[in-house]
Amino acid sequence: MALYLIGLGLTTRGISLHGKKILKNVDKIYLESYTVEFPYTKKELEKELKIKTLEADRAFVESESIVEEAKEEDVVLLVYGSPLMATTHISLLNACRVERVKCSVLHAGSVFDAVAECGLSFYRFGKTASLPSWKENYEPKSFMDIVSDNKKIGAHTLLLIDIGLDFDRAREQLIESGLKEKVVVCSRLGVRSKFYYSSLEDVDSDRVKTPFCVVIPGKLEEYEVEALSTLG
Repeated sequence: MALYLIGLGLTTRGISLHGKKILKNVDKIYLESYTVEFPYTKKELEKELKIKTLEADRAFVESESIVEEAKEEDVVLLVYGSPLMATTHISLLNACRVERVKCSVLHAGSVFDAVAECGLSFYRFGKTASLPSWKENYEPKSFMDIVSDNKKIGAHTLLLIDIGLDFDRAREQLIESGLKEKVVVCSRLGVRSKFYYSSLEDVDSDRVKTPFCVVIPGKLEEYEVEALSTLG
């Protein structure tokens, strides 16, 4: 009996061959549904992989009950991108070790490597920041501290966008937070990747599809300047 944390990659065909083989021989398959807005539907994924999935929301995953299930049967948790990019999933791995439950991790492509397609060097990124969705009396701007710290060492910042936050609202929050420099907007990485390098005000929101993220460039090398000049 075992728990399998399997990365889906960025498209319906992004899962590894090993992962597809495992799906044919397990008792239960969960689809983690709360860390990203999928660029495809659950039905499209199930059709492509010829499987049926159960929804795993935040409460279910954080309860770690899936670890208990894996003591009695083979269970898969499918995760968009690569499975250990979210701290919740690392907690599952740790729980398996404590409970002596076999746990196998199958990695896949994710936003963290696909972002380099914009032309900025992966090795020159600093700490990743997240933009939460603001609510009444809740407008956190602490992510700008990470941007500032990265800039001090010349590093780029990958800014992940909270699920449910569309580009227009995200742009408004970023401008209100004091972000004035040119950014790279990355739309649907790994699916039909599109990149836009400009000030936030000049990005055509109709062209930015979910999921999307934003990169705030740090100090640019000559080859990075050249790469950015080719973006829309």
